[in-house]
Amino acid sequence: MRVSELVDSYEYIGYQSVELQRASDVIVKMKKDSAKVFLTFTSNMITSGLRGFFAQLIELGVADVIVTTVGGLEEDIMKATGESFQIGSFQTDDVELHEQGINRVGNILVRNESYMNFENFITDILSDLYDKQKRWVVSDMLKEIGLLLNDPHSVLYQAAKNNVPVFCPAITDGAFGFHLYLFQQKHPDFIVDVVKDFGNILFATSFDDRKGVIALGGSISKHHAILSTLLNGGAEYAVYMTTAHRTSGSMSGANTNEAKSWGKVKDDSDVATVIGDVSITFPLAMIRALDELAEDGLLRTTAQE
Repeated sequence: MRVSELVDSYEYIGYQSVELQRASDVIVKMKKDSAKVFLTFTSNMITSGLRGFFAQLIELGVADVIVTTVGGLEEDIMKATGESFQIGSFQTDDVELHEQGINRVGNILVRNESYMNFENFITDILSDLYDKQKRWVVSDMLKEIGLLLNDPHSVLYQAAKNNVPVFCPAITDGAFGFHLYLFQQKHPDFIVDVVKDFGNILFATSFDDRKGVIALGGSISKHHAILSTLLNGGAEYAVYMTTAHRTSGSMSGANTNEAKSWGKVKDDSDVATVIGDVSITFPLAMIRALDELAEDGLLRTTAQE
């Protein structure tokens, strides 16, 4: 059985299976309708190993705008420069890991050396950026970095190569932000303009565009994308995938129906909300969607370029 056949069969199973099949169908619809697609994800999605899959989706022309958090971009750069993460256990002795210089993200292990190597790499990059110009909006800075990463499995590389903007509203919320701060202490005229880039996110689409949102997890990445759709008439299509629940009142748990009350999603939009681990649900839904889009010739190919 092909993955697409498996997901098609979910239509008749119920519970979250039927919602997963519906999510895949909504993704297909938004691409067939030539909607501008916002793909948002939190940094743990990159940690999990979905990084190469996201890069492939950008290369295939599935995503038009990326909104994410800074941890994933740090790890994208780490992996593009040769770092690797290991699979561990949720039950590992964390005191022992700390003594060994290892950090745990769920059941994934990241060495301190990876962050040290990232520090060396990004310090040199910031010096080069400063020599080019003193003021950067975040998305332009990330594009410059992406052009330096010769790794087809890199999100930043594929985004830069295919002119897909990558927005990171909380660029300071991680090791990257710390090094930006340290660099600015030595170069006070070096400015990273988050507010101007906020405007770029808001105007990444327009009232005239058909709009689709694929939000993996929640956080500020999801909110900035749907804020953009809100100010531009609402999204026609939305797929949310998360482990959070609506009862928390959080952005992460807010489902697509709640989004309609704000006008972030249109009243008559095609929507789906899948509750479950995105490292499982998203590849299933997207691979099935890719099969159908490929059959219809709706994916970018090297020949088309």
